[in-house]
Amino acid sequence: MKFVDEATIRVAAGDGGNGVASFRREKYVPFGGPDGGDGGKGGDVWLVGDERLNTLVDFRHTRDIRAQRGENGSGRQCTGKGGEDVVVRVPLGTIVVDAETEELIGDVVDDGQKLLVAQGGDGGRGNIRFKSSTNRAPRQCTPGRPGDVKRLHLELKVLADVGLLGFPNAGKSTLISAVSSARPKVADYPFTTLYPNLGVVRVEADRSFVIADIPGVIEGAAEGAGLGIQFLKHVQRSRLLLHLVEMQPLDGSSPVDQVRAIEQELKHFSPELAERPRWLVLSKCDLLDQGQGKQLADEIISELAWGEPWFMVSSVARIGLDELVQAVMDGIELAKDEDDQKHWQDDEETV
Repeated sequence: MKFVDEATIRVAAGDGGNGVASFRREKYVPFGGPDGGDGGKGGDVWLVGDERLNTLVDFRHTRDIRAQRGENGSGRQCTGKGGEDVVVRVPLGTIVVDAETEELIGDVVDDGQKLLVAQGGDGGRGNIRFKSSTNRAPRQCTPGRPGDVKRLHLELKVLADVGLLGFPNAGKSTLISAVSSARPKVADYPFTTLYPNLGVVRVEADRSFVIADIPGVIEGAAEGAGLGIQFLKHVQRSRLLLHLVEMQPLDGSSPVDQVRAIEQELKHFSPELAERPRWLVLSKCDLLDQGQGKQLADEIISELAWGEPWFMVSSVARIGLDELVQAVMDGIELAKDEDDQKHWQDDEETV
């Protein structure tokens, strides 16, 4: 299925039903009086998170979403039936922005989370509402109010604990297929990955994390070169970035230059993202003998003056994968504990 991570749709909530002017007319009841009921409320439009979805492809063809109008009121003080709400399922990680005002409406991040994007209009008032001691037979009533009509821009940012960075052919797809049950396309040519792939890495029965294999980045990605920000925005939610680089790139380029090039793209795209924890993964170490690989790795780390954790791995030969996965799991759990502690402190300060 083609990956679609942006869509623009039109949503229209239901209009409220009209109130009516009606009078009670019964035999042997000479003074019936007004009995016109109110109109029903128009239906709302809701977005709800669904963890089973991973794309906005449904909105390529469904771009106009409309809720039901409320029914008009009737005699005998009967209120019109309210219009039915419309509930639209979206993948987790969907950001909803008003396309006209560019106002952020909300962010759907949890399964079952509901977000109101268009509110139905209130029903009009029937003439029973206008009865008073000085107006015994009111003939006025009001129409229902129109529902909200909006153009929404939906953008999906993949929800993953770990995001993979690296030039094309750095071994990202092979790594995610080796450590999870995801099966992305793997080939020996650049840009094999054209859309993000998510994989769940299970360390133990109750310990796991989600890893995202995203399209490879090239220089100028922050300005839109190659797949541009279509790749960069998907790592914004990750707690940890794994930066993959071939120890001996096939094109003869320097792995140090490749690392620095992607660092510049990150800084250009988002300074906050550039400060995210980023570990270096030297891939395809099976193509070198052990002594040569260790020496080359030391040279790369020294030249980069790398201060974060780093690993040597081979996804094909399954070298270093267990150590990498365990370290990542520990790092994510530590980050989650720190976030929980920070939120607890913020709540205490608020109280």
